Amino acid sequence: MALTQEELDKIALEYHGKDEMRDKHIEDMCQFYTYDWVFSHLKGAKKVLELGIGEGNFTEELSKQQIELTVVEGSPLLVKKAKAIYGDRIRFECALFEQFEPIDKFDAIVATHVLEHVDDPVGLLRMMRNWLNETGKIIIIVPNKESIHRQLAVIMGLQSALDSLGARDHLVGHQRVYSLDTLGADVKAAGLKVDQEEGFFLKLLPNSMMLDYSIDLLEALNKISFQLPDKLLANIGIIAKL
Repeated sequence: MALTQEELDKIALEYHGKDEMRDKHIEDMCQFYTYDWVFSHLKGAKKVLELGIGEGNFTEELSKQQIELTVVEGSPLLVKKAKAIYGDRIRFECALFEQFEPIDKFDAIVATHVLEHVDDPVGLLRMMRNWLNETGKIIIIVPNKESIHRQLAVIMGLQSALDSLGARDHLVGHQRVYSLDTLGADVKAAGLKVDQEEGFFLKLLPNSMMLDYSIDLLEALNKISFQLPDKLLANIGIIAKL
């Protein structure tokens, strides 16, 4: 079953709303190193939809762009917080993604770290396809089950399979992890085309074992990822088009 708004509020309180979550700087840096790729695919877009607020990093960066931005978020707590920050500069819709009914078509949809959370990713992708104008695109980023840190964990017997979900996955509401092949298959099953693939962040260990890594080392692991095969990296992205 899809997460309810109450369950999304619970995740907001137990993860997004807790400053003491010690791995947030790792996740925030990973997002930072996806900005250039994401925003390169927003050139010329006027109407943009973002799915989910999360930590608010992408919402903040998107708010600086010369676009008409709509953000749909299922957690009333996160919507209330975001409205207090942005006021009327952004149109916020408090709804589950599957219940969202847009007024207009969009030039681009930003769906970063969305598909791993939802009950029916192919069904949601089909809905997103209908929300696009004819030349529109969907920018997707998800966690990669073939990441080096997951491969090492299987070899060491720390997890049973590459797609096993751990405690942190459950804390943030993950229902699955992807590979480039399975993500591409979901995109194609929804009637969309894979236009481009990308990978991000050379992750060697789980977040809990990287808490004492220096900022310089974390930055280096992000920067070197662009020289490595996408399928080995912690996060993978796809540009999907009609």
